[in-house]
Amino acid sequence: MILEGKRAVVTGGGRGIGAAVARALAAEGAAVVVSARTGEQIEAVAAELRGGGARAAAVACDVTREADVDALVRQATDFLGGVDVLVNNAGIATSAPLKAVTLEEWNRVFAVNVTGTFLCTRGFLPGMLEGGWGRVVNVASVAGKMGAAYISTYAASKHAVIGFTRSLAVEVAARGVTVNAVCPGYVATDMTVESVARIASKTRLTSEEARRKLDEASPQRRIFEPEEVAQQVLMLCDPRAGGVNGQSIVIDGGAVQA
Repeated sequence: MILEGKRAVVTGGGRGIGAAVARALAAEGAAVVVSARTGEQIEAVAAELRGGGARAAAVACDVTREADVDALVRQATDFLGGVDVLVNNAGIATSAPLKAVTLEEWNRVFAVNVTGTFLCTRGFLPGMLEGGWGRVVNVASVAGKMGAAYISTYAASKHAVIGFTRSLAVEVAARGVTVNAVCPGYVATDMTVESVARIASKTRLTSEEARRKLDEASPQRRIFEPEEVAQQVLMLCDPRAGGVNGQSIVIDGGAVQA
């Protein structure tokens, strides 16, 4: 168990990639606090982890609210006795032509994807630095590596997450903490289901045809599973991965080679 004795917090942990990450960390021995706005979902994930023998708890938190994040830091630290691993997975996605993007929508996407990552990292990082060891993994996107039509807001937010990752990685490089990002392509989550529905509603494609369009975005002609992303997160959290820092690793079957 490569994370035996380590203590982790996963935001956006009630479903999809976040839940898969929580399971992967717990399976390798970590104690885990699962966080999201949806209390019922994170309680279910935490109960599942406890049923598998892990030490786990659920803490509701809206990562856009500083007071919520401060409370998450306190509660997770009290429960775990400290935090060694932070996975910033909470995020939202939208798509629209720029002329249809409202300031409210722009600010909301940045509040969740960028400010939430900042607030959580700022909250948990001091404990890692004090302990001389830590792992921060930010869940970005291939949209943080390249642009595409109708996702200017989402892509801008994920580019910001990667910039934050790179800069902070240098800042803490000599203090035992690494900061990295994973950049999935389309993953079999509720977010992708919503993307398929949006494509179908705005085109003459059926849902099946829209799904095939997403499959074709990857040279492997498939949408990826949350567990594949979780495995990459787990690798970055491995104590043996200390030399990997400031990286943004793509999981899309080879479409974006960076």
